[in-house]
Amino acid sequence: MRGYLCDMIKHIALSLLLAASLATPALADVTAGPLVISEPWSRATPPGAKVGGGYLTIQNTGTEPDTLVSVASPVSEKTELHLMKTEDGVMTMRPATDGVEIPAGQTLTLEPGGYHIMFIRPKAPFVQGETVPLTLTFAKAGPVEVELTISPIGAPGPKTDHSMHMNHDGAAK
Repeated sequence: MRGYLCDMIKHIALSLLLAASLATPALADVTAGPLVISEPWSRATPPGAKVGGGYLTIQNTGTEPDTLVSVASPVSEKTELHLMKTEDGVMTMRPATDGVEIPAGQTLTLEPGGYHIMFIRPKAPFVQGETVPLTLTFAKAGPVEVELTISPIGAPGPKTDHSMHMNHDGAAK
């Protein structure tokens, strides 16, 4: 009887782990011509939060630059592309109203502390495990639909190694 209970508990635990893994959407790459959009994610927000952030990576595998000119989502009153940077010890954040160029053969990473998507006045809290619909509009590739997977509050985001990133001032590093 005791062995049967242990087997039953193991079976239930494995079933719960499988269910949890299926409930969390996987981060999927989206391609639009030479652009590869990967690691789309956001963080869960507490009830009443006035803003939320969105993050992703855009690799330009083509031979010509393209520009991310705007972002849009139905989940907030306003959705903007922002740049956060620190100069002389002072942190500033401003909308990137002219968009952000992705040079040919390079990668732009939208991440906490740099370029990112700002969801202003979300209509509901972002809940871990759910997704946020987002439309990225590029000068050449046009509109591209992606889904950002919502990670826990305070999550650092997906961990990967990219060979080329954009500095917060737009220069490749």
